Amino acid sequence: MGSLSIWHWIVVVVVVLLLFGRGKISELMGDMAQGIKAFKKGMSEDDTAKADGKPGEPMKTINAGTDLKQQAETNKKFEGTA
Repeated sequence: MGSLSIWHWIVVVVVVLLLFGRGKISELMGDMAQGIKAFKKGMSEDDTAKADGKPGEPMKTINAGTDLKQQAETNKKFEGTA
């Protein structure tokens, strides 16, 4: 009773095809493939950006002091409203 026979799988496939149609399923698979390609491209761009920096050199942050001040002010505002 726990295993599904070939007839169960055929019924499931027929129901899925009736609900979504062949065109919709192929569109979904194409969209998924494009998403995977975009993800891989983004990951490779991140790797090349990291490789452009010199080894041992820390990454530079622009206006790090002002970011900390803004974060502290934001924290004070939230603490005051709570």
